[in-house]
Amino acid sequence: MRYYHTMVRVSNLEESLDFYCNKLGLKEIRRHDSEKGRYTNVFLGPDENPEAMVELTYNWDPEDYKGGRNFGHLAYQVENIYDLCQRLQDAGVVINRPPRDGHMAFVKSPDGISIELLQADGSLEPAEPWLSMPNTGTW
Repeated sequence: MRYYHTMVRVSNLEESLDFYCNKLGLKEIRRHDSEKGRYTNVFLGPDENPEAMVELTYNWDPEDYKGGRNFGHLAYQVENIYDLCQRLQDAGVVINRPPRDGHMAFVKSPDGISIELLQADGSLEPAEPWLSMPNTGTW
């Protein structure tokens, strides 16, 4: 047995692709449209670990997805948590749990899915502006 992917339902495919690809940095690996099932699946993964995929499922008929936090979270190990959080913040993403400890941060996707970011190889030295930044919302 081996890990294959995690699926999350999304309400706006383009907005979600912008977040996961353009802001978070994942790459589209493959896509499947089902006319009969009326859905699109898009599989994304990081360059460094493309087999650790997240499957975005977009149902063509409108649905209301509440409680993205109920899912739990996706977690990604990153090369420099401060650089990524700054890039995300500059792109308009709220840093819900800043990396005050130089190790862990949380952001949310457009559908409220919590994304945990973890510093690779331990922790960076605590640094401003992250050190004194408060939590925002839930994560």
